[in-house]
Amino acid sequence: QVQLVESGGGLVQPGGSLRLSCAASGTIWGIYDMGWYRQAPGKQRELVANITSVGIIMYADSVKGRFTISRDIAENILYLQMNSLKPEDTAVYSCNGFFEVPGSKRVFWGQGTQVTVSS
Repeated sequence: QVQLVESGGGLVQPGGSLRLSCAASGTIWGIYDMGWYRQAPGKQRELVANITSVGIIMYADSVKGRFTISRDIAENILYLQMNSLKPEDTAVYSCNGFFEVPGSKRVFWGQGTQVTVSS
């Protein structure tokens, strides 16, 4: 099994910045795509950013130019740098990843971290 633990969420004023981290642990044989998702109250979960095993990155249009996804392959940590935050960025942010573990390949999810953008 793989455990994904997010951290770095909190309350920030509009225009501020936060850096989310997602640490992966467990018996990991391989890591493929990893991504950040968010879900605001009353809305469906949406993809925020994704990075493939070869470093191809995509962003949701709503965060392009403001958010940056990156990964520390050696430490199995995924990051999301969020700048110029807006109230509409308020949501629970979760990371996921497609992993190879003993006997299978599957997606694992973290528990999520709350990001609140408010003055």
